[in-house]
Amino acid sequence: MVLSDGEWQQVLNTWGKVEADIPGYGQEVLIRLFQGHPETLEKFEKFKNLKSEGDMKASEDLKKHGTTVLTALGGILKKKGQHQAELAPLAQSHANKHKIPIKYLEFISEAIIQVLQAKQGGNFGADAQSAMKKALQLFRNDIAAKYKELGFQG
Repeated sequence: MVLSDGEWQQVLNTWGKVEADIPGYGQEVLIRLFQGHPETLEKFEKFKNLKSEGDMKASEDLKKHGTTVLTALGGILKKKGQHQAELAPLAQSHANKHKIPIKYLEFISEAIIQVLQAKQGGNFGADAQSAMKKALQLFRNDIAAKYKELGFQG
């Protein structure tokens, strides 16, 4: 899967708005992930006890983790598909240590798109959405390939 220069520019323009409030976006993404797919909470020992949206919004650990996730993703997106060096340690930890199935990466990608739509509204139109979906799909495809190399059937 290849994105055009124009698509990468749309992804980076969208991401620039995310970087203005990474903790806020990160928190929203994780809340949407956990509410939409409660089974994902089981992979997070720190967050298993967070049952309500209020509990999640009050959790500094959740906000910190959301910041970590989106900071790493931003670093990958800025590489415009040339992200093998950044992807390898991420795939290693998510496959061997955390045992995160690829399906969960699809779930968080959906949550990211939903949060971008909610927070950026008209600035995140059809073309920008399409470009971001392609970039997230490229990321997931490359993680899945790394998982396979590592023998993880996630």
